[in-house]
Amino acid sequence: MMKYRHFASAGLDISLLGFGAMRLPTIGGDHAHIDEGEAIRMIRAAIDGGVNYVDTAYVYHGGMSEGVVGKALKDGYREKAYVATKLPYWAMQGPGEMEPALDLSLKRLDIDAIDFYLVHDISGDRWETVKQWGIFEFMARAKQQGKIRHIGFSCHGSSPDYFREVLDAYPWEFAQLQLNFLDKDTQAGVAGYEYAAGKGIPIIVMEPLKGGKLTDSLPESIRRRWDALGGGRTPAEWALRWAANLPGVLTILSGMSTMAQVEENVRVLSDADAGGLSAAELKALDDLAAEYNRLITYACTGCRYCLPCTSGIEIPQVMDFVNNWAMFAQNPKLKNEYRMFLETKASACVACGKCEAECPQHLPIAEAMKQAAGIFE
Repeated sequence: MMKYRHFASAGLDISLLGFGAMRLPTIGGDHAHIDEGEAIRMIRAAIDGGVNYVDTAYVYHGGMSEGVVGKALKDGYREKAYVATKLPYWAMQGPGEMEPALDLSLKRLDIDAIDFYLVHDISGDRWETVKQWGIFEFMARAKQQGKIRHIGFSCHGSSPDYFREVLDAYPWEFAQLQLNFLDKDTQAGVAGYEYAAGKGIPIIVMEPLKGGKLTDSLPESIRRRWDALGGGRTPAEWALRWAANLPGVLTILSGMSTMAQVEENVRVLSDADAGGLSAAELKALDDLAAEYNRLITYACTGCRYCLPCTSGIEIPQVMDFVNNWAMFAQNPKLKNEYRMFLETKASACVACGKCEAECPQHLPIAEAMKQAAGIFE
């Protein structure tokens, strides 16, 4: 039976597995062309298996995800699940576009109220936009109007300090973080999780499998370590159990693309809980993470001293893609993510040298940009 965790301030029991609708099955590999029939079948199968949290966003699948989730929740499924979606303020020209975006999300989902509404992806300079646009007031007003029920945010901020600043600025009800056994010290990381837990704010985990990269296209040295870990568990199961081991986690989002993934994830999180991993198992996962990190090409710490780039390149993000290319055995998913998430590509680099002069690690950044352009463009 699916495990549930209690959202105390809301008085809700939430399934430990959440259905992430960012990687729904597609037709012909076109991210904006969802295989609706299969996607609906998968979402409903997850709900039938005990999942009661479905997460989407205004921008997922080119704006198509919310509509598919809305269709999946027909025929009595809306009454069995809570819906989460997000405000894409960073894709707007001004604060006047926020309410129309919320209303469009409600229309696409075909529901009266959104259960969990998030300020989507607070990171970098976007935090200043959140404060300047009056987004806190907008969210509170939308809640008072009954359009949304619980207010939270997702964060890809660069450090635990960044996350703490955001968390302390507003009476958020929940927060969503990227967290997995490899990213313990990335972005907010475990330190951010522990800070939120100390304040009694539940955490929703995203990217527990790093978009599937922890489970496929495995380098040989990593594969050997997984085999040695044993226990009859797949890499996906180990990664999900690592996140479930954290008691302050409310739900773990998995962006499922196949029915087999739904079935495995439902099975795993029907039999996982906080404290379920032994000290020896946690140590083995730490050792495995160390082996992943040994494979990186550039020792970029993400300190951001290289920014702003004169060409507008998000240099640490590009470095991360190059490192991931080596860490995850040239996983082709990385090329799709590069195209989707990087606004200014590495080929825009003019090798001015400004970033290299500021880099505390003395990394050959221009060389890395050229390498990234050759791999991903």
